Amino acid sequence: MKKVDITEKLSFEGNPALVIKGKALEVNADAPTMLKVMGLMAEDEPGAREILEAYDMIFPEKSKKELEKLKLGFQDLVIVVQEAIQLISGVEESAGGEQ
Repeated sequence: MKKVDITEKLSFEGNPALVIKGKALEVNADAPTMLKVMGLMAEDEPGAREILEAYDMIFPEKSKKELEKLKLGFQDLVIVVQEAIQLISGVEESAGGEQ
């Protein structure tokens, strides 16, 4: 049996974070989560259910508690979810965020 060690080709940096009002909010960036989120958001116009499911998968409990403290409106929460998806997918849709 042939074996190929690809460890050096993989990234084990851990999860990235979004920064909101000086607070770093960890974002789940593992592949299974990302694939599920991309499946949810594949619809032309994801609705509230899809956004909330994505939010639930993307953010660990600690990050969710910090977001709840911010008391964001739904539209702002949609922006946070979209930015988190862009962060973990590496796809930049807008030039609005800092690099």
